[in-house]
Amino acid sequence: MLTYSLTDENCPLYEALYRHIREDILSRRLRPGEKLPSKRALAVHLEVSKVTVEAAYGQLLAEGYIRAQEKVGYFVEALQESLPLPANQPLLIPPHAPTSYIADCTAGSIVSAFPFTVWAKLLREVMADYGAQLLQPLPPGGAAALRRAIAKNLYDFRSMSVSPEQILVGAGTDFLYNVLVQLLGRERHYAVENPGYGKIASIYRAAGAVCCPAPMDDEGILPEALENADVVHISPSHHFPTGVVTPIRRRQALLEWANAKPGRYLIEDDYDSEFRFTGRPIPTLQSIDQNGKVIYINTFSRTIGPAMRIGYLVLPEVLLGRFRENLGFYACTAPSFEQYTLARFLDEGYFEKHINRMRKFYRTQRNEIVHALESAGFAGRITILEKDAGLHFLLRVETEKSDDALINLCARAGIHIRCLADYYDGNAPSQTRRTLVVNYSGVSGENAKTAIANLEKLLLEET
Repeated sequence: MLTYSLTDENCPLYEALYRHIREDILSRRLRPGEKLPSKRALAVHLEVSKVTVEAAYGQLLAEGYIRAQEKVGYFVEALQESLPLPANQPLLIPPHAPTSYIADCTAGSIVSAFPFTVWAKLLREVMADYGAQLLQPLPPGGAAALRRAIAKNLYDFRSMSVSPEQILVGAGTDFLYNVLVQLLGRERHYAVENPGYGKIASIYRAAGAVCCPAPMDDEGILPEALENADVVHISPSHHFPTGVVTPIRRRQALLEWANAKPGRYLIEDDYDSEFRFTGRPIPTLQSIDQNGKVIYINTFSRTIGPAMRIGYLVLPEVLLGRFRENLGFYACTAPSFEQYTLARFLDEGYFEKHINRMRKFYRTQRNEIVHALESAGFAGRITILEKDAGLHFLLRVETEKSDDALINLCARAGIHIRCLADYYDGNAPSQTRRTLVVNYSGVSGENAKTAIANLEKLLLEET
């Protein structure tokens, strides 16, 4: 039986298995025509899931290293003797295909309860009412109807008094981050939260900006670390991944920093603010800004679904003229069909109903997962850290295992997850080790129970 050690490699389990078998084929340890173990038998022998073996065999089959004979099994193909052993390059297939895991806690899906019937009705109305106008280009800022609807929604639910003219609609926040770099200048120094969502820094750097990580404490980003920064990107209402909510005194300190020198700005990323489960939503930093120093950014990709590539900026009035003069040539990047439909979705109260329904849905889902963790045999070795907000929480584990070993153990149980230390730019503080970031939005309660039971069984086998 093929025997490999898969847990010490810095790649998914199925990729490690694929590489080991491929190497054995190329080195002739597995001979041409030799029959490979069945998927089930190999999975049991290696103590991995059958899906892991299926993914490895599937890649070997696709690349021609093995062949399948119906109802018989898999056999090694005959290869050229001179064929060199290829380097271990990353596979072209997704490194963590959802089917490989019972519970994927790294990224969520929030479309399951979306009111598709309502959206289809509104889309038909929009097509009937606007007709050929939908095929015409939109203003750079987006459809006026959507900007008015967003302005009203911000006033009603985020206590923000802004004009529709201040709102700039675009195809998701990735595009809007690039717009901000062009608007504020590539020569500026951009500070981002550390730890944080690494994609933000990657986009700023790819756009040519100087981007620096700024340390945080339990109240958010540290103002004293921003002396050399010109622009600071923060998520004060609910930080990812720590869940920190920035209190009013720290918000005031950040505004003082912005007001201390001309040209300084705060980019307020209102991440997950809609999903707060207790109390009222945290007021925005923009709503207490008196000097036009805060640029507000949000997206509907999180509240409606990842495919809804509509995000928006709220620019301070002082930046509106600069945008029109320097970037007014841009065409709006979000489709007109979706913009007009979304405007009605907001205006007619469907968005509010959807958010209320999703809050209840996620509260139930979170409670089921937390209960399953607290009922597990290893409950005494874990601490759940949460802020009653957002779609993730932190799970601190008392163990002698390293972060990598902990991740691999979870993978063997069918759980795809990341550690808090993974979100640091540079070395993470020692106290952040052995802390998992649990994004539960795409994990059902039943799947969570199964995965936790698998993890409990593996822990018992090790003791």
